Amino acid sequence: MPAFPSPAERLQPLARLPTQWLAAAHGVLTDIDDTLTRDGEIEPAALQALHALQAAGVPVIAITGRPAGWSEPFAMAWPVAAIVAENGAVMLRRVGNTLQHAFVADAATRKADARRLAACAAAVLAEVPGAVLAHDSAGRLTDIAIDHSEFNHLDEARIAQVVAVMRRHGLTATVSSIHVNGWIGGHSKWTAARWAVEQALGRPFNAAEWVYVGDSTNDQLMFEHIALSVGVANIARFVPQLAVLPAYVTEGERGVGFAELARALLAARGVPAC
Repeated sequence: MPAFPSPAERLQPLARLPTQWLAAAHGVLTDIDDTLTRDGEIEPAALQALHALQAAGVPVIAITGRPAGWSEPFAMAWPVAAIVAENGAVMLRRVGNTLQHAFVADAATRKADARRLAACAAAVLAEVPGAVLAHDSAGRLTDIAIDHSEFNHLDEARIAQVVAVMRRHGLTATVSSIHVNGWIGGHSKWTAARWAVEQALGRPFNAAEWVYVGDSTNDQLMFEHIALSVGVANIARFVPQLAVLPAYVTEGERGVGFAELARALLAARGVPAC
């Protein structure tokens, strides 16, 4: 069984991840933005890696802070078992030629939450200089997002101010590589992992059977709970803000780093490089 490294042993080069642990992994859980993508588009190396993993029978589940609307075309086009959007609130699965949606909360709860979210968003925009809603906000069903690095720039002080306003309004708030996300409820990337594995794959969730790949502060719960946690190299930007680091780190950034992990996993299984 994979062992959790001590804090001093984290951020080890991926090459030091024991081959037998990778060989025993059932599948891969992954972030999307700046882990599979660059500037909002999946990197060719990452897409090739997803196809290679699927061909080898290795399921991939993507978990993202992006909205359901943004995620829908990728859930249809990418070779993944599911995409869980909005930090664990909405699961999208391709079944034949149709796309299925599942929600953590029922419709009445989502309607009530929408009013609280709108009030919080208005407060953020009024109180934080330069704050703007993320461009993908129209596709959000269960949360709000403030852009800090995608098309707009907020410094660390203003990012912290956004987080504080969200929490004052009773929201859970996390910071991704591009957005500050806020939502109501106890769901997270960690709860999303169990939900998606059990619902999309029909198997009990055992964290020791999965690799997690991420790049920023909103991946910390996964780094904490999954021993085989891997950061792509661009996680270096967030290391000063991370309370929990991934166990291993790739040489490559973004989708190239994800492909590096995929090659290592497939090689551990005796599958030719992707």
